[in-house]
Amino acid sequence: MNESELKNKLNQLLAMKAENEIVEFKEANSGYDIKKLGKYFSALCNEANLLKKTSAWLVFGIEDKQHRIVGTKYRTNIADLDNLKKEIADKTSNRITFIEIYELNLAQGRVILFRIPPAPKGLPIAFDGHYYGRDGESLVALNMEEIERIRNQSNMEDWSVQIIPDATIEDLDNSAIQKAITEFEKRNPKYVSELHNWDTAKFLDKAKLTIKGKITSTALILLGKEESEHFLGSSVKIRWNLRTINNQDKSYEVFSIPLILAVDKAYNSIRNLKYIYQKDGTIFPDEYLRYDPFTIRELLNNAIAHQDYTKKGYINVVEFEDDHLVISNYGSFLPKSVEDVVLSDTPEENYRNPFLVAAMKNLDMIETQGGGIRKLFNFQRRRFFPMPDYVLSDGKCKVSITGKITDESFARILNKNPDLSLEDVLLLDKVQKQKPISTDEYKFLKKNKFIKGRKGNISLSFNESNSVHKIEKKDEGGTHKSVIDAQLKKIILEYVKINGQTKRNAIDNLIIPRLSDKLKETQKKYKIGNLLSSLRNEGKIKVVAYATWEVA
Repeated sequence: MNESELKNKLNQLLAMKAENEIVEFKEANSGYDIKKLGKYFSALCNEANLLKKTSAWLVFGIEDKQHRIVGTKYRTNIADLDNLKKEIADKTSNRITFIEIYELNLAQGRVILFRIPPAPKGLPIAFDGHYYGRDGESLVALNMEEIERIRNQSNMEDWSVQIIPDATIEDLDNSAIQKAITEFEKRNPKYVSELHNWDTAKFLDKAKLTIKGKITSTALILLGKEESEHFLGSSVKIRWNLRTINNQDKSYEVFSIPLILAVDKAYNSIRNLKYIYQKDGTIFPDEYLRYDPFTIRELLNNAIAHQDYTKKGYINVVEFEDDHLVISNYGSFLPKSVEDVVLSDTPEENYRNPFLVAAMKNLDMIETQGGGIRKLFNFQRRRFFPMPDYVLSDGKCKVSITGKITDESFARILNKNPDLSLEDVLLLDKVQKQKPISTDEYKFLKKNKFIKGRKGNISLSFNESNSVHKIEKKDEGGTHKSVIDAQLKKIILEYVKINGQTKRNAIDNLIIPRLSDKLKETQKKYKIGNLLSSLRNEGKIKVVAYATWEVA
């Protein structure tokens, strides 16, 4: 904005009879607390989103009752004022900061106008970990209804379902279509007898790639010709990099649409070398690929499913010569936490791109009943490799997979204790990665002789005495865990047999009262998730909908 435009904007704001949810005036005579400024930033961001405004305004140098210009000496050094953008970004979710900071020198005094963006759709903005809003002129905590209203925006607007009016079937790649037909047939055997009588248009509709013959963003992402990418208005690519231990680029390739073919190309670029490990008690070594093929494809396909295509960024696959792999995408991971998905072993409830995900399920690119992420952890466990690391920050999801044993004690403990729960393996993994653990977790590990050292300076320790048959893991009455688990599984199975399709919350209500009071609420739910997973793996129950089971 030029000076004239700024004066007009200031006059418009001053003409308001009072402050409102998206305008705030402050005198800020000589200074203003950065924490309070951050709270107002969060509040104005969120309110601008809820009111569907393109921006909100915070104005310094204005008396907030009569709206008189009094001037401000806040950060008179222009460099200090500009640095405020970074200071706010450092403490806001997704590093959101001011659109612009304007300085206006008037006869009555100096005025600063902070132009604040609305919170992105689906992502309420927090400052220093807390969400703020406005109640009239007052600064308040953003209430749960408003937080959920913003979060649900990502479900209401699905970028992947939009129709591309000018695109036709001619803009799709024939090889990609044939690949899609092959994968659709594997995932949907009920259509085998009639599939080959369908024309291409009917197949695309049936596979949920098009809508009544109209080309969608999803159809172009998965099946589009490379030269058709311009229809998407976004850069839809997978980039593979090979980097040295010192993080220097050594080689790279970029793969464009169709992504159904690009996934295999990216996979084939990865140097998946073999790893040899000799277990205790045998002279014959085991030989593994460093990265299980399922793991790579699952992570790539999850990145495609969760990618925020409006950011116009690449899906990145970075392979390091020290045997670890990092796959990242724009767009945060939507479930509450990765740990929740892994331990509860239920399908994900929300995806950023529902229409795209439905098509990917039909083309066998995504697990239909969930459990894909849990499988990644179990594949690492079988190799005695570290568990996958998820970092969810700055609006991105970054997953690191290590293709070798990094702690011999971790490998030996897992080798001698194949019946350890995944929850326990995750705890051991925390220790090998020097991550903090709770007092209760420390006591459990110490009791079972899995660690050495004092809390705050511990490491994994293996000796023959901490093998599986000696692990002390009992309930309050002293009954062994395996016996209790068998009884609880029997109760769940009988309940599902009697009631038919059964929701997870009903099973929780049935089992939680039977669990030890020493367990925290989250631990109880994780345990029930493990029991359900065990019953499913035994072929006794099956998932029929989100968090819903019936007898197999």
